[in-house]
Parts: sequence; structure tokens; C-alpha cells
Amino acid sequence: MGKLLIVGTVAFDAIETPFGKTDKILGGAATFIGLAASYYRQQSAIVSVVGDDFPESYLELLKNKRIDISGLEKVKGGKTFFWSGRYHNDLNRRDTLSTELNVLADFQPRVPEAFQYSDVVMLGNLHPDIQMSVIEQMPKRPKLSILDTMNYWMDHTWDSLMKVIAKIDVITINDEEARQLSGEYSLVKAAEKISKMGPAYVVIKKGENGALLFHEDRIFFAPALPLENIFDPTGAGDTFAGGFAGYITQSENISFENMKNAVIHGSNLASFCVEKFGTERLQNLQAGEINGRLKQFRELTQFDIELE
Repeated sequence: MGKLLIVGTVAFDAIETPFGKTDKILGGAATFIGLAASYYRQQSAIVSVVGDDFPESYLELLKNKRIDISGLEKVKGGKTFFWSGRYHNDLNRRDTLSTELNVLADFQPRVPEAFQYSDVVMLGNLHPDIQMSVIEQMPKRPKLSILDTMNYWMDHTWDSLMKVIAKIDVITINDEEARQLSGEYSLVKAAEKISKMGPAYVVIKKGENGALLFHEDRIFFAPALPLENIFDPTGAGDTFAGGFAGYITQSENISFENMKNAVIHGSNLASFCVEKFGTERLQNLQAGEINGRLKQFRELTQFDIELE
């Protein structure tokens, strides 16, 4: 069974959408990634940090999903990273109301010994220096290393980000981030330029408009599943990354053809994530639900066409 190492935030979120609002609930990139990946057959571990205000019930939830939390540091007297935001009516735009780094400000990641030779490493959205620290703790290069990042790090830590990007195999970013990173408006040109920075595979997430996978001169497009109810998009991109990484780790196949399947699996799980607040929908998914929606994806994308 393959091993997946997940690095990212484990946090509290407070979310407001046109459909309601929450107090502090479970959030963070590593949380969404870990929960999504837990639906695949692999061993996974989270490297992150929380304060002693983090409920034991949340830790039990992660352990019950077979996620190793020996690399999840709990700081005595510390407060857990907190983010709050309000979404606009179209759910595509949001305003950040509060960001409290708390224990994340001094976070020094420690990779558990049992996961230092992980097959796949998923570097969730964090300061590039933290991501690089994890890469440097791996005695051997993983079969596949995947990176997520955002505009903020491009604006404030460009040089550090470039060093990390040069060492990874797959980058997953949204279309706005791809354009900023590359300086190109065309996503085809953007992916070409980004691939020259290091990653062999570029995944560009387009939210409700699907996702694109680029490798050399090959392109694959996966649509997003049209949904009746979109409640909260928080964590959808991380859920996509978790499904992608989890499927790759389970299948032990890093070919372009298999990454097409991974993109579909990531999109599939992300479609569940948006149906309820935070991680709620991901906590209790059933195999039948996941497979049923995969069949919907297949029906949405497969067709016969006659060529003269």
C-alpha cells in the first residue's frame, strides 16, 4: 500500500455564504486534502500544527479516517490558525474578514519517520519555506510531489516559491493564479511557461468550469459536474487536490493517462465538498455515493462521434 504525506494547515474557519453562516468549524488545507484522500486505499499522514484549543473530537475524526497524525503538532498554550470569510452571491468571489496565524506563525514541520520515504507528497498551500523544509526532510525523492500555492506567496515570497516549484512534479493552481505566475493570459501559454519552471504536469482549476491538465504538448479537460445545490465552496480546491493525490497513491501509476483519471476523481470529490459547510459533507461519504457520481462524470464526458 502506497504512502501519502500531506502538508498544510489544520485550522478553524468561520464562513458566511448567501445560504447561512457558521461559527468556528473544522477547516484548513491539510484537513480537506486528508479527508478526501481517505476514500482511497493508501497510508496517509498529516504534517501540521494546532493549538491546545483544538478539540480532541477533531483529532479523533482524522484518526478514524486512518490518517496518521503523529506529525500534527499540538502547541501547549497556543491558538489554532483561524480564517473567516464572506462569499458574494455568485460564490465565485469572497472577502477575507479575518486571518489569525497564531501557532502557524512559528511552525517548523517535522516529517514522521514512517513517512520520510512516502511515495507521494502533497504540499498544501503554505509559506514556500515550510514546503521546502518538508522536501529537504525526505531522504529520497518521492515518486510524485504535488504543490498547491496562491497569489499571496507570488506577491510576497517570489524567490522562495520559485525554488520550491523547481523541485516538484505537479502544480495545482486556479486560472487566476496561473495567469499571475506566468504573466500569460492564455492558459495554454501559461501552462507552457509554468512547466519550464520545473513541474512536468500543470493542473489549472477553473471552479465550476472544470479543470485542465497539461503535460508537454498534451492537454486534458475535465468538466465540473453540474450541481443542483452549491452551498459553500470553501476547501473545494483542496478537496480536488486530495482526491487527485489519493487516487494517484492508490493506483501507483503516474502516467499522463492515469492522471486524467486522477483529475476526474478530484473533481468528483470536490463536487461533494461544496454541498455543505466546511468539511461536513466529506466526513461521512459512502462508497456508493462516490461511485454513483463517477458514473455521472462518465456519462457527461463520453460520446461517440463519426469522423469522415
